[in-house]
Amino acid sequence: MRVETKRMLRRILRNPSAVLGFALLIFFTLVAVFAPLICPPQSYDPYMIPIVTWDKTPQPPTKGHPFGIIDGRDIFYGVVWGTRTAFKVGLVVTLTSTLVGLVIGSIAGYFGGWIDEVLMRITDVFLSIPYILAAIVLTAFLGMGLDKVMISLIIFGWMGTARLIRANILQAREEQYVLAARALGVSDFFVITKHILPNTIFPVLIQATMRIGSLVITAAALSFLGLGAPVGYADWGALLNFARNWMLGASGEALKYWYAIVYPGTAMVLFVLAWNLVGDALRDAFDPRLRG
Repeated sequence: MRVETKRMLRRILRNPSAVLGFALLIFFTLVAVFAPLICPPQSYDPYMIPIVTWDKTPQPPTKGHPFGIIDGRDIFYGVVWGTRTAFKVGLVVTLTSTLVGLVIGSIAGYFGGWIDEVLMRITDVFLSIPYILAAIVLTAFLGMGLDKVMISLIIFGWMGTARLIRANILQAREEQYVLAARALGVSDFFVITKHILPNTIFPVLIQATMRIGSLVITAAALSFLGLGAPVGYADWGALLNFARNWMLGASGEALKYWYAIVYPGTAMVLFVLAWNLVGDALRDAFDPRLRG
């Protein structure tokens, strides 16, 4: 096991894309952890971007505000604390929806029959609803707030995991070690959790890793539409929402307010890129079909 782990680490370190992905992820993690030191909070809620001026016109980067000011708020503060928001949304939604999908998919795949039929038809119903449209409608119904956004993303985000783990379990449940465990009288719960899931869950983990970035994009889109984070909350989508009236710039100066879009947009792109590259690296390292 130790030798195999070393081989996987060497395989990851030889992949420039993997190194870049992990480097970006480590960078964002450090920014999120040390956000209170990078940008000390100025209110009771550290996630609320402090108002530094009542002038709503965007102001270019200065020494005191290196990313500029949008809607009277410091963009640098919003980008830094928005990193914590991105991790919160991505990890909470991914872990919860993955757990829901694992439970439903495992039950359907292991027991089969009418249980499988009912659970998969319910899954198909959820899959037939456009994801972003469903999230918008449910978030609008629940009300504005980041917690409402996460609830919406969880409710409509478990189906892919359920179908993937079901397909894996349908293959694994006929393996000799599973049949032997059942013949010895091991309960279904322990057969699934102790024997089947450890041998079938890795593709789900890879999928979950690569979903984190897309979930952050979806949450940012809802915030951009005014359905996500409250006004002034440190969220990359909310920052872009502030900049919507200035995206075209001034008359004859199309790029005058570039900083209002470039900095939060770049942070979002790099965050998503980091998770995608890490997911690809883990898939290449652990997929036996790709091993050299």
